[in-house]
Amino acid sequence: MQNSPNAATQEWRIAVQDPQQCEILIAQLAELGFDGFEEISGNLKAYGHPENIVDEAARALLTTDGLHFEVRNMAPQNWNALWEASFEPVCIGDFCRIRAHFHPSETGYAHEICITPKMSFGTGHHATTRRMIAMMQPLDFSGKSVLDFGAGTGVLAILAEKLGAATILAIENDPGAAENARENTLQNGCSKVETQEGSLEKAGERVFDFVLANINRNILLHYAAGLAAHTQTGGQLLLSGILLEDEPLLRDAFEAQHFQFAEGAYEGNWACLRFIKKQQ
Repeated sequence: MQNSPNAATQEWRIAVQDPQQCEILIAQLAELGFDGFEEISGNLKAYGHPENIVDEAARALLTTDGLHFEVRNMAPQNWNALWEASFEPVCIGDFCRIRAHFHPSETGYAHEICITPKMSFGTGHHATTRRMIAMMQPLDFSGKSVLDFGAGTGVLAILAEKLGAATILAIENDPGAAENARENTLQNGCSKVETQEGSLEKAGERVFDFVLANINRNILLHYAAGLAAHTQTGGQLLLSGILLEDEPLLRDAFEAQHFQFAEGAYEGNWACLRFIKKQQ
């Protein structure tokens, strides 16, 4: 999810006090065309291009929840520059540190990933990405094939290579984000990551030892059968971008595709789920 620099945008300022309600609202609005969020003292600011926002549905959602909101059009700005200025390094224990190119490198971490964020999803700041990274830590990627579906910045694909994966296919449907992922893989010296712009058809007939998908509930459900088809028997599927309340729905959907639930990891209102593909 990436904004082009200097693009006109809308700001929706929403009065919401409950942090849990705010997290759920972010997930819902992300499915309605918003691609940037900021939480400031009891207000959620949601940003998006007017042509991408599903205006009627967004207004209906906020009205149904009884939330006061205001909408204003903002003058074109260089959102990438603003985003970079506020980007801070993210550390997942001593396992992985994610920094921007303008931050100095630091020792003391098993892996360090350097990215140029450009407002693509997957900087590590959100719980969904952090839980995916933490779940990847104990798994054996050595010599394995990996599909990163909905790659965003490419951070998970980059980490997979650092963990020893032999081949990684990163698929991203947003052209700007796909280009950002290519830049980031090069910046990290990756030679095993292939980035493709598009959707699951880019995987062709290939099957993978690991499939990583940090997206959202609706897309995960839509592609459940496709993700199953691209997972080796005995292979592992890691899903994130899932609200706690949606975990039973996702588990049912993927167990119906011959996956066995292995474990869940949780942070706030978010769940990350790991499955193993069973013999059919």
